Amino acid sequence: MLQASLIMETIKLYDKEFILSIPPARIQEAVARIAKEITSDMAGETPLFISILNGSFMFTSDLLKNIGMNCQVSFVRLSSYQEVSSTGKVTEIIGLNEDIKGRSVIILEDIVDTGNTLENFTGQLKLHNPGKVRIATLLLKPAVFSGNIRLDYVGMEVPDDFIVGYGLDYNGLGRNFEGIYKIIN
Repeated sequence: MLQASLIMETIKLYDKEFILSIPPARIQEAVARIAKEITSDMAGETPLFISILNGSFMFTSDLLKNIGMNCQVSFVRLSSYQEVSSTGKVTEIIGLNEDIKGRSVIILEDIVDTGNTLENFTGQLKLHNPGKVRIATLLLKPAVFSGNIRLDYVGMEVPDDFIVGYGLDYNGLGRNFEGIYKIIN
């Protein structure tokens, strides 16, 4: 039997405390809106969703449950974070195995801050000659975004706070929370 999830106002991960910033209902509204936009924009196509792990796994799962068309999904793992800040260096850990030549591709990202990770990854994808490349992100930090890429679908804008939950982590902890929490110390 499933139990209703417990939404805590604060959580502690290692030496840091976090307070609820975005409740699950607000996240699900944003996910549903993005799915509706993608379904409309990609009508008649069978897009390939490329989910950037680890952070986007919850967003990807919930988004695909709301997509009203045939589609495929693949996963890549990129990293540019250590502790609570970006290293500025993007490392591809697990690569793309599908042939994307001529395909409509939608990159799924949990959060975009500077945009460096996505800029690097979209550059790598273009070497494989996809048809269309679109980007969907649940969260955008406009105060630090400096990328030269177009974000086609944005769930919501957030301040430049360190956040966890709904796939986002602090040194591996916190991904499992349904809400999003911001650091308070």
